[in-house]
Amino acid sequence: MAQEDVFKKIVSHCKEYGFVFPGSDIYDGLGAVYDYGQNGVELKNNIKEYWWKSMVLLHENIVGIDSAIFMHPTVWKASGHVDAFNDPLIDNRDSKKRYRADVLIEDQIEKYEEKIRKEVDKARKRFGDSFDEKQYLETSPRVAEYKQKRDALHQRYADAMQASDLVALKQIIIDEEIVDPISGTKNWTDVRQFNLMFSTEMGSVSDTAGKVYLRPETAQGIFVNYLNVQKTGRMKVPFGIAQIGKAFRNEIVARQFIFRMREFEQMEMQFFVTPGTEMDWFNRWKEFRMKWHQALGFGADNYRFHDHEKLAHYANAATDIEFLMPFGFKEVEGIHSRTDFDLRQHEQYSGKQIKYFDPQTNESYTPYVIETSIGVDRMFLSVISRAYCEEKLENGETRVVLKLPAALAPTKLAVMPLVKKDGLPEKAREIIGQLRFHFNCSYDEKDSIGKRYRRQDAVGTPYCVTVDHDTLNDNMVTLRFRDTMEQERVPIGRLNEIIEEKVSITGLLKKLL
Repeated sequence: MAQEDVFKKIVSHCKEYGFVFPGSDIYDGLGAVYDYGQNGVELKNNIKEYWWKSMVLLHENIVGIDSAIFMHPTVWKASGHVDAFNDPLIDNRDSKKRYRADVLIEDQIEKYEEKIRKEVDKARKRFGDSFDEKQYLETSPRVAEYKQKRDALHQRYADAMQASDLVALKQIIIDEEIVDPISGTKNWTDVRQFNLMFSTEMGSVSDTAGKVYLRPETAQGIFVNYLNVQKTGRMKVPFGIAQIGKAFRNEIVARQFIFRMREFEQMEMQFFVTPGTEMDWFNRWKEFRMKWHQALGFGADNYRFHDHEKLAHYANAATDIEFLMPFGFKEVEGIHSRTDFDLRQHEQYSGKQIKYFDPQTNESYTPYVIETSIGVDRMFLSVISRAYCEEKLENGETRVVLKLPAALAPTKLAVMPLVKKDGLPEKAREIIGQLRFHFNCSYDEKDSIGKRYRRQDAVGTPYCVTVDHDTLNDNMVTLRFRDTMEQERVPIGRLNEIIEEKVSITGLLKKLL
């Protein structure tokens, strides 16, 4: 099945089973705005809990805050967002649609990557067990041709982005014959810059109202509170401040479901270090963050680092952790060495002294910062995309199952009476009453037991318990495992022990140590 078709199925599945709904759905939606349903909010909260505990619980020198969405407008002048928070946009005159020029080019680079992967797949089928992928990649003329085109395009793109050369970006689009996916034409306008910040007014009377912005990132809330946290927490460098919160960007080219939205959520941690040690910490956080992702068990091949072609004005090193989505490798997390830019800027614009005094060296200095920033919504999409699975069963039927990591699953256990009589529903309710204090449970008595299993598979519930007539006599139930569909009889008294070990966030955290 084409990956585009798989993605459409995932989007449909998210709505059908209460994960993600279009925003304002009864009014036909609002562009690039989505609501999380009853299962989606549980999965999202579990992702956030996994991140928060991996930062704050596992690190003695990291604490959390929750800063306001509205901030003093000078914050965004100091940070550079007012003058430099832009995307390069290009319009197609025939479709009247607007695109990010850099995304169009990155998609073209990915097409060359995809062609290389297809050549490898064809060769693997042709040569079977004797296939040597490394040798083939080094010797295939077709692969060499695609590599040459990819590398040449990559270099041109990097040079244009580094120089902020909008003319060069358009020329790349022309030379690569990139077409509008809607009109199929190459009738492009020039590339222009567009500021992404939403603005509004604060004040009771419009004449006296002051212009403020909805924050486009959560990082600045950490920087302006850096000194408050350092002093009240008696924090010593190196230390970090973590935050989860909403951010807003007026994305003109919002697309690919929840991958790029106008209202989204970030999980960010700013780690303050001694100048000169930043690259060591940058590499340490790269390693830890990749381990965090791979602990979910989706396979190391689905992740890669991608170093930035153009460094932001505040950075001296930057990389992305990319995940293989149904539409190619895409960024889910950024790791940046921000130098001392942010703290220096806020010190200058506020006129307040915010340097760190080191009691060991008796010196004051402005710390450098390592940032890890992950989009909750993109993380959500990566998890559900990789978990979505259609399986052919021995009886010829197909089941749709979300093979979510058990610790992230919205519901951990579904308890089902075999029939709705003979005291079985009461027994099932009794079991839920015992276990609901430990993890999220659901009760399901409608339809046949087979249909109920399929329903729980579709929302990713890792365990199902069936209460039958024998249960009333032996206090045993049938425990079913989602991924294997295997079943076993276990005592009711052991359910908590068996299940909690597998569904606890603690199990994931232990993989990080």
